[in-house]
Amino acid sequence: MSQANFDFYPKSLQTELVKANGNNVELSELSILPKLAISVKLGKFFKVADLTSFSPIKYVYVGRVKTCRAGGCSINNNVDDVQSEYFDYFILYDVSCSIQRVKIYNYQATHGQEVTASNWLRQFKNYNGRRELIVGQNVDAISGATISVDATTFDIEHKTKILEQSLRNNTAKF
Repeated sequence: MSQANFDFYPKSLQTELVKANGNNVELSELSILPKLAISVKLGKFFKVADLTSFSPIKYVYVGRVKTCRAGGCSINNNVDDVQSEYFDYFILYDVSCSIQRVKIYNYQATHGQEVTASNWLRQFKNYNGRRELIVGQNVDAISGATISVDATTFDIEHKTKILEQSLRNNTAKF
């Protein structure tokens, strides 16, 4: 995925931010330390600031998850574009790095679209990266959407831990 061809401020994110905070917000990209940023090739972190106080009120991750075609490959974000499908999503975090909302807004895969359901995504609310997410134990499995469920769960856990570690170590730069 070329970062230049990716919409990091989709209409659904704009709508979500205005609905929650009005028009008094501004997004600015977070720079994650290189040792952490190397695993964030397909997305970006942002700080959402209140324009009246310029203090952070939320954090956002916007990114792409590559998934395998049915019967295709192992799940990792290193698969080539020929054998992978993808979806774009965002995660809204509060200032303590706790997930407030996950939304998949561009699902470009042939199977597993059940992961886009808000009821299924709601289970990640309040997740803060301090425990492991395990499909079938603390994350609901979806029959017929195993690859998408695993890819979504892995990416949400991974990106939350990166943000949490960056904020805890005070390495996130604005």
